[in-house]
Amino acid sequence: MPPERIAIRSAEVGDGLYARRALPHRARRMVGAWCFLDHLGPLDFEAVHGLRVGPHPHIGLQTFTWMIDGEVVHRDSLGNEQTIRPGQVNLMSAGRGISHAEDSVDGRSGTLHAVQLWIALDEAHRHGAPSFRNYPELPVVERDGFRITLLVGEAFDRRSPVEVFSPLIGMDIAAAGDAQMRLALDRSFEYALLPLVGVVGVDGDTFTPDAMAYLGAGRDGVELRSKGAARFVLIGGAPFGEDILLWWNFVARTPEEIQAATDDWNAGERFGEVQGSPSHPLAAPDVSKLRLRQTSR
Repeated sequence: MPPERIAIRSAEVGDGLYARRALPHRARRMVGAWCFLDHLGPLDFEAVHGLRVGPHPHIGLQTFTWMIDGEVVHRDSLGNEQTIRPGQVNLMSAGRGISHAEDSVDGRSGTLHAVQLWIALDEAHRHGAPSFRNYPELPVVERDGFRITLLVGEAFDRRSPVEVFSPLIGMDIAAAGDAQMRLALDRSFEYALLPLVGVVGVDGDTFTPDAMAYLGAGRDGVELRSKGAARFVLIGGAPFGEDILLWWNFVARTPEEIQAATDDWNAGERFGEVQGSPSHPLAAPDVSKLRLRQTSR
């Protein structure tokens, strides 16, 4: 069965900076526990015109940042301040509530190329204590002309150190020129592939960064081909067994949970305070629009 082609849309992520958003999409809300996928860059920016995402809250998810090029400073309400650099992952578990900000290094021009994802937390973990960790080193495998960085999960007899709470896989796969391989897959997982740079062949179909290839579940492998230099991410996981409600920066189960989190953020409660960010805190959108969408179904 050929891959499903899902068009990418543009979304503003802060201070006039736009990302290519693959998830959520009306045709595909999640891939395993992955419920959000943004591709930022590659771009060059002048001083004070880089990433500026001011303090904002999260519940019920893990934020996952894979830095390909550039530097971004993470600051959170637990007091962490961490500059993420190329080849590193930042993982923040929101649990019952945390706030954070993400900013390019203040006063410096630079480059930015990154993938930002969210992972929905299951019922057993979504009310837990928040936490943050930087992972400076990840397993790297050379295979058939591809350089594969294992972001999450297990593959090629290697295991990523990144701690997640659902069965997941994530890979960054890059080639300097023409390359081809068959990548083994777990039939119980569903998968998607997002090109970041160049042209990627996926089971004979051609994909560029304007579309994501959804592979579904039940496959034991996929044929991958690069036509010249190319880079893409592969994500997958066991289908998530819980219905979620995703609104703004929150992953919950009911509108009432969303309303309570919004009220707490607006009142300055639950989510703590982020110190040191040069960006202004974000205001929560009108939660009544969520209720309208709920009742219209």
